[in-house]
Amino acid sequence: MRGRRNPQASMLAFVDLEERLPPHHPLRTIKRFADRALATLSPTFDAMYGAGGRPSIPPERLLKASLLISLYSVRSERAFCAELDYQLLWRWFLDMSLMEPSFDQSTFSKNRGRLLKQQVALQFFDEVVRQADALGLLSDEHFTVDGTLIEAAASLKSFKAKDKPPSDEPPPDDPGNPTVNFRGEKRSNATHQSTTDPEARLAKKGRGFESKLAYVGHALMENRHGLLVDFQLTHATGTAERDVVPQLLYDAKLRGFHPQTLGADKAYDARACVASIRDEQVTPHVAQNITHRRSAIDRRTTRHPGYALSQRLRKRVEEVFGWLKTVGGFRRTRYRGLARTQLAGYLVASAYNLVRMARLLDHIPVAV
Repeated sequence: MRGRRNPQASMLAFVDLEERLPPHHPLRTIKRFADRALATLSPTFDAMYGAGGRPSIPPERLLKASLLISLYSVRSERAFCAELDYQLLWRWFLDMSLMEPSFDQSTFSKNRGRLLKQQVALQFFDEVVRQADALGLLSDEHFTVDGTLIEAAASLKSFKAKDKPPSDEPPPDDPGNPTVNFRGEKRSNATHQSTTDPEARLAKKGRGFESKLAYVGHALMENRHGLLVDFQLTHATGTAERDVVPQLLYDAKLRGFHPQTLGADKAYDARACVASIRDEQVTPHVAQNITHRRSAIDRRTTRHPGYALSQRLRKRVEEVFGWLKTVGGFRRTRYRGLARTQLAGYLVASAYNLVRMARLLDHIPVAV
């Protein structure tokens, strides 16, 4: 018999979001890990807010909302708040009932200062890493380091001379997006600065690539399953990738790891960088750069089978960058300043780790 639409609206309905979600949906595993990590941060959340006044949006909800923005490639916080009104899956993940209204996107901005002050994003990332380590998903000794450019939330038109006073002349055409001719003008970070994001630096991937205002993201990946154990952002300089290596290794030891080898590409084949890795009692499994020069890596390192294995596994970090920039939406930051971009970086990296852990647990029999 043909079914027909019932034009009469229901006067009373009971909807259990738990029943609507498939039992093996990967978001169930992600939510379980995220809730455990946030539970350990409860004392930090208590210190962030005063004892009196109007109750705020739960900080756990805001952090999990940031995870959803990365997991579902939402273009902005404003778009997320608009979709939250009718996305049942997101409401289940955020522990919201159908009757609760969506919150305003300004809530993210108002609470960002608190998150920065207490380094909540870093603590959350560390808690996710600890859970992966407790499940035996992390390598304790073998790691890979690599860097990538993260475009700043600033246009090249804002990159102006530092000593040039602001002009009172009206723009030649569009006031909001005026035409600017850079031809014949020599610009560098020493003489110019962005008026939109002064902390961004002009950088490019290599010869033949265009220059952009950007930051540098540094990933420290364990080699067993390709999980991130650190993801730091710095100013974009010609040697930023190599300069941050000792700090990454030091922080890995603080987290309880014992690095023995560190894989890297040819950009890290410099005598100072290799020496700094050896000073940390770590074997530098760095790809040899022998183009018109002598490599800092010799047969003492390359003759071991582990060197070839590290060179093969280090390429997984490019898959990590691919996820962060495409699915995670971190190809270009939405925020101005290094501190805010770092906060977003830790949250996107946490989202990647949670997705990776959920996939691994589907194939590895581990009790969670």
